[in-house]
Amino acid sequence: MSVRVQIPAPLRECAGGEAEVELVVAVATVARVLVRLSDRYPRLRRHLFDERGRVRGYVNIYLNDEAVIGLQDTEGPVVSPGDTLTIVPSIAGGEAAVEPFTRDELARYSRHLALPDVGLDGQQRLRAGRVAIVGAGGLGSPLGLYLAAAGVGTLGLIDFDAVDVTNLQRQVLYGTSDVGRPKTAAAVERLRDVNPHVRLVEHEVRLTSDNALDVLAPYDVVVDGTDNFPTRYLVNDACVLLRKPYVYGSIYRFDGQVSVFDATRGPCYRCLFREPPPPGLVPSCAEGGVLGVLPGVIGSLQALETLKLLLDRGSSLVGRLALFDALAFHWRELKLKKNPDCPVCGENPTVTGLIDYDEFCGVKPPMHQQAPQGNELPELTPEQLKQRIETGEPLTIIDVREPYEWDISNLAPHGAKLIPLGELADRLDELDPEDEIVIYCRSGSRSGGATRHLKARGFSSVWNLKGGINAWSRLVDPSLPEY
Repeated sequence: MSVRVQIPAPLRECAGGEAEVELVVAVATVARVLVRLSDRYPRLRRHLFDERGRVRGYVNIYLNDEAVIGLQDTEGPVVSPGDTLTIVPSIAGGEAAVEPFTRDELARYSRHLALPDVGLDGQQRLRAGRVAIVGAGGLGSPLGLYLAAAGVGTLGLIDFDAVDVTNLQRQVLYGTSDVGRPKTAAAVERLRDVNPHVRLVEHEVRLTSDNALDVLAPYDVVVDGTDNFPTRYLVNDACVLLRKPYVYGSIYRFDGQVSVFDATRGPCYRCLFREPPPPGLVPSCAEGGVLGVLPGVIGSLQALETLKLLLDRGSSLVGRLALFDALAFHWRELKLKKNPDCPVCGENPTVTGLIDYDEFCGVKPPMHQQAPQGNELPELTPEQLKQRIETGEPLTIIDVREPYEWDISNLAPHGAKLIPLGELADRLDELDPEDEIVIYCRSGSRSGGATRHLKARGFSSVWNLKGGINAWSRLVDPSLPEY
């Protein structure tokens, strides 16, 4: 249904100069219409809602000609098709009141204030901005540091992981003393030290189809610091549904990509990549490696694009994809077009809500293909494998990692053989289906897939080493390095 919202003069600058806005909404209350309005015009949010998400006490709302009472405690009455909402804020003449900067803030942001394209007005925009950073890792580190230092008013940090020693090579938000701590807690502590004027919101959760819309809704811009395809497609689709810009970045070994996807004025991520690659085809950074400084380069560019969006200055990367080859120090830019057949943002979308992104990306099989209960992945613990080796049981031990990982640590003294996962399907003739086979990788994930692959092809006795060679190092042989 269609609802009209009348914008008062003091707030029109925050709504693109519009005096009246027409919104298409489902059955909704007055408060939900205001949320939809602030989603379209993020700069209105701080004028309409307080930090707890309640309608501000000095803002009056009229539904048609009737004042709506008690919006601070309720969502108000249901809005009908053709209704008009009128916003009437308390004003004292002149321009809308803006909270002045403190002397510390004026000194802190002095280099911004000296820029003609930023100045005091631009810094106010940054302070009013709300940015969600999905993933507080390699890309999230420079994003958090630079956006906090720039004075972006609210930063939401979304991550459920803990700091690991392997993160420290590239995740510059953290130090050795942070190992084992939740990333969001360690990041908030560091960023608060960078800029105590920034509001930091911890979301120590795994972003899922059930919570993504609620988590991302309060933010003006969503920035991608993820390292897996299910979350990336989830974030894209949520941003399309919420009508929010999505600042994209990805890294692998020595290559990086940056773009801005905004379905309201250009293509979305699915317009570029309609479907994900098959599982295992594109290795993760843990499997394929990444040059430690590369996340700093790409994450800094994402921070740049985010600041430009909040400032409404310059030419953003909407409709463009920047590719960076660090070894050759070569930049290339490609033009992107909106796909009219895109299943999410096209003319006739087929994806109108969030779906199961693990299933979509092939991370887990559809329900009808999943193993029945009682037929779980056969696993050996490191202690069980050690016992079998010591008793002299005939075992074929296969390492499915990459050669560089084999060079770091391996079970060659126990007869292990290297067959990288990408070569396994073509080298099955090197294995005897009747042998007792144990497969391992770094942490047990890739080897789990390899174990299922062999079982499906008739290998009678195949075991996955639970926890991989890192677990072997912790529980059996500490002389082997973890990585």
